[in-house]
Amino acid sequence: MESSASEKVILKAIDLNAWFGQVHATRGIHFQAAENTVNALIGPSGCGKSTFIRCLNRLHEEIPGTRIEGQVLLNGEDIYTKGIDPVSVRRKIGMVFQKPNPFPSMSIFDNVAAGLKLAGINKRSLLIEVVEKSLRQAALWEEVKDKLKSPGTMLSGGQQQRLCIARALAVSPPVLLMDEPTSALDPISTAKIEELLIELKKEITIVIVTHNMQQAARVSDTTAFFLMGELIELAETSQMFTNPKDNRTEDYITGRFG
Repeated sequence: MESSASEKVILKAIDLNAWFGQVHATRGIHFQAAENTVNALIGPSGCGKSTFIRCLNRLHEEIPGTRIEGQVLLNGEDIYTKGIDPVSVRRKIGMVFQKPNPFPSMSIFDNVAAGLKLAGINKRSLLIEVVEKSLRQAALWEEVKDKLKSPGTMLSGGQQQRLCIARALAVSPPVLLMDEPTSALDPISTAKIEELLIELKKEITIVIVTHNMQQAARVSDTTAFFLMGELIELAETSQMFTNPKDNRTEDYITGRFG
């Protein structure tokens, strides 16, 4: 799918292949995401979505025995170029996981400030400013502003997930990856996160793995359908759900398999 001239492609995968040992998990993936969009990845379990998204910020290589071939371009620069620090890549391409994972020994404030401190930012006034901004961006500020010194783990599941989103946003990444961020949450918390995604795309680009096709239809601008390690189709979400080009996409969307 080509972006229109008005859209700037911020993230692009070119012929991306990933392995776990001898298992070829993703095969020749070509993918792109434009600035200020939400991009959903759908497909049955085990089809390579989570592996692919972990390749987009160099998390895949953290698993022993894995390897990657191909390119991932962030604003035209290949993040796999020799000499590029994976940690610096992950500051620019943040990640929110399926299960909320606030740092257990840290307060709400310190959870959000953790990435800034890791980057050497310790000025208290700046930390306070960024923590508040990030919690506001994550639609959590009003709920936690009077208990910033309390442990992050005391929050509800939905609040913990928004805390993790705030933590990722604090370092101002242009791209945020989300691997099924609402699958462990109740419907009310899920709705809050979905509203949040639509608000956040005004400032950042989001790539979200979801098993929930209704969620993909509600929140995303483009949808990519994965099957058996391949990206079968990438299109505007409205087109994907009403007039998919590939029969396999149609079979999955209409529930014939998956």
